[in-house]
Amino acid sequence: MTTRRMTRVTIFALAAAAATLAHAADATDPAVKARQEAMETIGKNMKSIADMAKGKADFDAQAAGAAAAVIAETADKVPGLFETRADDPESEAKPAIWDDFGDFTEKSEALQAAAGSADMASLDALRNSVGEIGRTCKSCHDDYRVKN
Repeated sequence: MTTRRMTRVTIFALAAAAATLAHAADATDPAVKARQEAMETIGKNMKSIADMAKGKADFDAQAAGAAAAVIAETADKVPGLFETRADDPESEAKPAIWDDFGDFTEKSEALQAAAGSADMASLDALRNSVGEIGRTCKSCHDDYRVKN
């Protein structure tokens, strides 16, 4: 992956994480709040490894591996959090999630797979993995998240 492409994916991931963090506290529907908290967990961990990839934080293979594991574990739970359609003015979930729940689930599984198989043993490996994880986040956000 080129540095330019990795930078774009990282910027997207950080922007998505920041947007998620800004809204999680505002939801009142318990199901929506749980979804936002899961996305916040993914966003925080993505920010951690993205900061390492960009040199904003020192590379730490153990911390990066732990962050990727949390992303994978949380992504595994995401479809279950969205099984029941719930609405809240602070929700950023598009109705398309429930119109094509199979595709939504596949994209969550792709995130789980990307994070679960991420190689965090070296800085170069982390950078490649961040790109792949970021692409899976973006593919789901493009289709199923309301743009702010």
